[in-house]
Order: sequence, then C-alpha cells, then structure tokens
Amino acid sequence: MNIIRLLPDSLANQIAAGEVVQRPASVVKELLENAVDAGSKHIQLSIKEAGKTLIQVIDDGSGMSEIDARMSFERHATSKIKTVEDLFQIYTFGFRGEALASIAAVAQVEMKTKKHEEELGTFLHLAGSQVIEQQPIQCSSGTSIAIKNLFFNVPARRNFLKSNPIELRHIIEEFHRVALINPEIEFSFYHNDAEIYYLKQGNLANRIIGVFGKNYKQNLIPCQEEIQNMTVKGYVGKPEFAKKTRGEQFFFVNNRFIKHSYLHHAVVSAFEGLLPDDSFPFYVLVIETDPQKIDVNVHPTKTEIKFEDEKTAYALIRAAVRQALGKHHLSPKMDFDLDTNFTTAGNLDHYQAEHEVDWRKELGDLPLTSQTTNYTQFRNNPLQKSNLQHWEQLYDFDNEMRKVLESKQQQSIETLTFESDNNESDTETKKVFQLHNRFIISQIKSGVLLIDQQAAHERILHERFLQNIEGGKGNIQQLLFPETLHLSPPDRAILGEMEWELRNLGFDYHLEDNRVIVSGIPANLPIKVEASLIEQLIEQAKFSENLNLTKAEKIAFSMSKRLSMKHFTSLSEEESKALIDQLFACSNPNYSPDGRKILKILSMDEIANLLL
Repeated sequence: MNIIRLLPDSLANQIAAGEVVQRPASVVKELLENAVDAGSKHIQLSIKEAGKTLIQVIDDGSGMSEIDARMSFERHATSKIKTVEDLFQIYTFGFRGEALASIAAVAQVEMKTKKHEEELGTFLHLAGSQVIEQQPIQCSSGTSIAIKNLFFNVPARRNFLKSNPIELRHIIEEFHRVALINPEIEFSFYHNDAEIYYLKQGNLANRIIGVFGKNYKQNLIPCQEEIQNMTVKGYVGKPEFAKKTRGEQFFFVNNRFIKHSYLHHAVVSAFEGLLPDDSFPFYVLVIETDPQKIDVNVHPTKTEIKFEDEKTAYALIRAAVRQALGKHHLSPKMDFDLDTNFTTAGNLDHYQAEHEVDWRKELGDLPLTSQTTNYTQFRNNPLQKSNLQHWEQLYDFDNEMRKVLESKQQQSIETLTFESDNNESDTETKKVFQLHNRFIISQIKSGVLLIDQQAAHERILHERFLQNIEGGKGNIQQLLFPETLHLSPPDRAILGEMEWELRNLGFDYHLEDNRVIVSGIPANLPIKVEASLIEQLIEQAKFSENLNLTKAEKIAFSMSKRLSMKHFTSLSEEESKALIDQLFACSNPNYSPDGRKILKILSMDEIANLLL
C-alpha cells in the first residue's frame, strides 16, 4: 500500500509559514518590500496591538488586475522572475512567491487593489488559505492589504509571541531597514492610531536623521569608494558616537538589507584605535555590485547573502571607512601602555598615574557601603547560611572564633581575624593585597585566594540592584536640575517595558511627547550619570532578548556593568577586605553576572608545582 502522498496546498502553506512568518515583524517586512517593488511613492503602515490584531500596508504602486490579485496568494506565484536566468539578475526584494501564500495560511487577509488605468479594483477576503469572498470594488489606485488576527489558526505559535513592546520593537527594526534604503519614498507609520514616524522624501542623510533623530546630524561622516563592478557609499558615525551595544549597523547590497559578520569586521577594523573598548560604530553602508556576483537565494528571510569575492568587498569597505575617517582628521592614536604585550612591571606605575580613576569619589558609598554588616545576621539568613559555611571552612573558622564573633553584634566582617596557620597568634590578620591594581590576593588556610576585583564588584552591585528592584526599596535622589532625554519611538517603547523595574530601582521620570524628563535617580549614584545610564539601559535591552534573564536581572546586569570599578583601580587594604567580605555575602560569589569566573584558589601543592 502506497504511503507517500502530496500535501494539500493549505497544509504546505502552513509549513512554509513556519519559516517565512515567524512573528508580526516578518509580515511587515514582506508587505513593505512588496509595496516598494510595486513602484510606490507613498507607503503607509498601520498596526494595532503590535501587529497581533492588525497589520495594514497601503501604497500607491502599480496595483494588480483581478487575476493577478487572486494568483498572488498561490504558492510560488510571483511577478519578479520568469526564467532560471532571472534568478541571477535579481534587483527586487521578493522573488520566491511564498510570502503572501504563507501569510494567508495563518491569518485573515483583506486586500483591495486597482491598476491606475482601470476604473474598478478587486476586493479579496481570505482566511487560512481559503478564499471567502472576491468581488469588484471602487478603491484608490495601488494596493491596500490588511492582515488580521495573525496565527488565529495556529494558537501554539500565537502563544509564543512576546509582549507588545518587544514585538513592536521588532516591527520598528524592519521598518527602519526598508525606510532607510528607500529615501525617495514617503513613509508613515501608525501604531494604535498614533503616529510613530512620518518620513518625507529626501536623500539618505535626511532619512537617517528622520529615522534616528536630529542628534545624528552632527555625527555623520560620508564615505564612498569604488572599484570595478563594486561601489560602497553611505555614512558612518564618529568614533565618540559609538554605543556599547549592537543594533545601528546597516549593510545594504543592491538595496537589500543583509547581515554579514565578515563585512562588519571590516568596518570595525577601520575604526581600530579610535573606538572605546566594547563599542560598536554606527554605519549605513550601501554596496552596489553586479547581481551575478552574489547569491541572495540563501535563506527565506533573504537577509543572508554570498559574495563571489568576499575579500574584495572586505578590502573595499575597510578602505572606504578609513578614508572617510582620515578626511575628517580622525586617525588612530597608539598608546603602548595599554598594550599588554608591552606592559611591564616597570611602566605600570606610569600607567596608573595617568589613568587612575577615583571611583569612590565618582560613586560615593555605593560600591563598598560604609554600613557594617553583622556576622550573626548572615548566619541566620537561610539564603546565605550554606554559602557562608563554605567560606568558614575555607578560612578555617573554629568554634571559639564563632563565639567571639557572635558576642559582638556590631562588629563588621571587615574586621574579622583569622587563625594563623602557625598558631603563633590568634589575632593575626591574614594579609590582603592588590596585584597590579587588578587582582586581589588573600592568604587562606589551604593556599592563596585570587580574586578579579572588577568581576567581584559587578557581582556585588548586581545582587544589590536586583534586591532593590524586586523589593521596590530603591531610594530616590531628587535632581536639582532635571535632565531631558530625546528618545526615538522604539526607545520609548523599551522604556515603557522597563518602567516598573526602573521606578522600583529609584528612577523618577515622566514623558512629554518624545522627551523623557528625569527628575530623580537611585540614591548614591553620581549626579552626572542619570541621562547616560538610562540611555545605556535602553541600548542594552534592545539586544538582550535572547538572554535567559528576567527584565529585573537584565537591568541589574546592565547597571552593574556600567557602574562597577574598572581594571587598574587602586584599593586600600581595608577596601580590598571589604570587597572580599561583600563578595562572600553574595548568593553566587564564584561567577560574575555574565558568567566570568571571579576567583581561583591555588593550593600549596599547586603553587609548589609551578616551581618544579
């Protein structure tokens, strides 16, 4: 009995939709690209409930006839290619003929379309790949397509959608990618009937400013380079305009947005010596090349591409960016003291003298609070008890020492004394010192404890911020002069998503149009960081969605990274001891919030083996 059979079109479309339609942003991408391919001059995007209820795109493009309108929802039906040769001469966005068929398989679709030379248009209503209604209609020239109740017949997929702010952010990202490369087209974007963007026709520079804000105007550097069969042009941001997170990096090849880590490295290498550590430059670069030299038929999302000669593209992009930076008198500066290959014990003092930062002055008493912590309170805390017992064994606490400590309720862990290894004195304090102002070394029972002071400080701050957020105990420090932030629509959406956590942490602010007025910050933060800190929290939230962390953990992580002491920070012996004590009081003293090891124990045998 034969068991292989041909799948029904409705089922095949649903399977295809699993790759093409991953979330509302996927639908927005396909509809906007179709509108651009239709030769539109004005495109309007309207969504409701972050695209879960409605996604509508209205354009004034070429429109479709009655037969074309019906055929557009069939699988592998397209107007973009006709022969195999056309596959290697693609200048349009779409060409697979899968998008509309896949969308119609998992949503309710209503389309109105009319060609400019015709008097009547066509109305189509589909649901789950089935045509419900088709009839002539009076409508404007062009096409209006509305996607309603996405994944109405695939409840499992709908349940896996993220919150509205997150889905809206993805939609805005897709809108940016289409709007940036088509500055000659007027775009408008509405969410829940509120205008998010209105972008007039113009050039690429005007479009960048319209999408990202007026503050980009003074930070754009034009670049252009050309060789045979390939041209690179666009804009890069000034080095001081770089951000700590990815996101505002755009490559377009023949007007198609792509992601390409190899070409991204070309841009970063051109900025070598100019960017701060762990920073990413802004760039919008357009590559024009012979379509026969590239392959865009790699993935259904069409964001991956293969070059026939990637090395040439790499060299061209790197040269274009370096030349643009050179023309604006931005050249790398070499500091051999920063290169560990040239750093020796003899010149570390020179480095510290020029680069030493008084973080206690910057952060007040936030990193190492002056409030003493009672040893008995740690022992009675079930969350810390097992952890503290581990460190008691490490430091060889004995019963008599516990009795002494528990009898002194106000004594800080900072003043704890440990039994000496040779038993010469019960009050001899273990030696604690810094190594090159980067590591803390402490003598313990079995050998030596080595601590990365920056990673340890991040762990301490992370748990303190997290406790304030979850407990709503963050104290507010009111600002004498409120700070004003200008945020883009996607950044405002992210801020709204984090509002509960930020207010619990101690931030006080209110919104006025596209501005955020910050009137209060968490107590003990330096006054000068309130604006930059909120901006960095927003930037970090953009690209931490895939981390398996709650929103509170992400915010605490970002703040701990931002406010922790850096390498080469000088600490006194008392401060080093306090840092160790606060680290031992954390729930996880072994690893930093981003998974780096904080400490390493070298036993006497391991130390001895190093000298063999």
